[in-house]
Parts: sequence; structure tokens; C-alpha cells
Amino acid sequence: MSNPLAAGSLAGKRALVTGSSRGIGAQTAGYLAAAGARVVINYRNKEKRALALAEGIAADGGEAIALGADLTDEGSVQRMFEQVREEWGGLDILVLNASGGMEAGMGEDYAMRLNRDAQLGALKAALPLMGRGSRVVFVTSHQAHFIRTVDTMPEYLPVAMSKRAGEDALRELIPELDAAGIDFVVVSGDMIEGTITATLLERMNPGAIGARKESAGRLYNVAEFAAEVALAAVDPIPADRTRYVGDISEFTRR
Repeated sequence: MSNPLAAGSLAGKRALVTGSSRGIGAQTAGYLAAAGARVVINYRNKEKRALALAEGIAADGGEAIALGADLTDEGSVQRMFEQVREEWGGLDILVLNASGGMEAGMGEDYAMRLNRDAQLGALKAALPLMGRGSRVVFVTSHQAHFIRTVDTMPEYLPVAMSKRAGEDALRELIPELDAAGIDFVVVSGDMIEGTITATLLERMNPGAIGARKESAGRLYNVAEFAAEVALAAVDPIPADRTRYVGDISEFTRR
């Protein structure tokens, strides 16, 4: 898919995309870099992938650095943003893309620690680096955004509940962000084909993604959804601070 952002449109901008060593985060980082932004590739344990992505961006004439940080570790997050300050002096775009909660062996509270606590912690750590005109983009799913009114797959419920809790916690900071001149927008999409979440759901509940695709009519792929996330970093913000990707009638008619 071609870059949805115009070449050079983000020249001089500094962006950080959490969870960007692969999938939607990696594709989003690539779009931002191709538009001229300097990009931080954040990873938890996929250093080789992150370094390869940064090297690919550099080979295409862009600028990127790979910084490891476990977003559930406050000290790790603080060190990452200190490195950003040392390297670039500040940050213009923060894309909160990292999420999870279906991984085995991470503890019963992992989904909430990652999808709520870590999102809030990352934003608060980034705020000293962000000035007027900068923007925060939080990536979520329709299944999480509408979880209070529309049921989701049982296997996904802990993730949906924790991501909605994370969105609520971030929205509580909107008055503070507004006062600082920092934009905030949520990007909400349906299940995305080709993601780790979709793979895990299919493994736990064979046929789940196929059924979701049939119900929705179509599902966005990684490149298509990442394009919407990248556009959210520059497009005018909707009145409700939410950029809906794809048809949401199934979630709003109940």
C-alpha cells in the first residue's frame, strides 16, 4: 500500500510509536518516516526486528532509532524517554500502539497493567518532551471501545475491558493536554487480519476471525489500518476525539 502521508509533510517532526518492531506499529512507523519524521522504534524483546526496521528506514533516506523498553516497567519507560530527550530534544507525535493481554504466563493482571497502567505511564513520561501542537494517538479496537454496550468474544474480553480502561484513563487527561496545547485522538478499528491478536484468537477459538470477517463484511489488513493510524497523527481531530476505521453500525445500533 502506498504511503497515505505526503512526502516531506512531517519533515522536522519527531515521533515515537510504542510496540513498533512488527505489525501495525512497524507499518505506522514506516509511514511516518517516509513522510519525513524522525521515528523511535520501540520494542520490548524483538530487538533484531526493531533494528532491522530502523536500518530499512535509514536505507530509504529516513531517520530512525530503536529503543527497547518494557512499558509495564516505569524505570524502563523513563530511560527510553530520557534517551529521546538526549537524541532529539523532544517529541511531536506519540503513538500508543502497544497492547496485549492474551499472552501465556504473564500473570492474571497483565492485560490491565499493559493496556491501562502502562499507557497512562507512557503518556505521563512523554509529556515533558511534548510542546504545543504535538499529538498523542491511542490505538484501540471497536470491541474494546464499545465493550460497555456490545459483547465481544470471551477470549478477548480481558483485553477489551483493559483497553477500554486505558482509553478512559487517557481521556481523563484531556483537560491537561488541552491546556498544554497537545492534541489527543483515539483510533478504533475492528479486528485486523494478520496481527498477533487475531492469530491468538484464532488459535484459542478456531474460526473466530473468519466469523468476525463474515459478520463485518471485511476486515482491514495491517497496512490499511496502519495507514489510518498514521493519518490520525496529522488529520483534523473529530469532535468526540475518536477516528473510527471502517463501518461501526454493528456496534452502535444496539
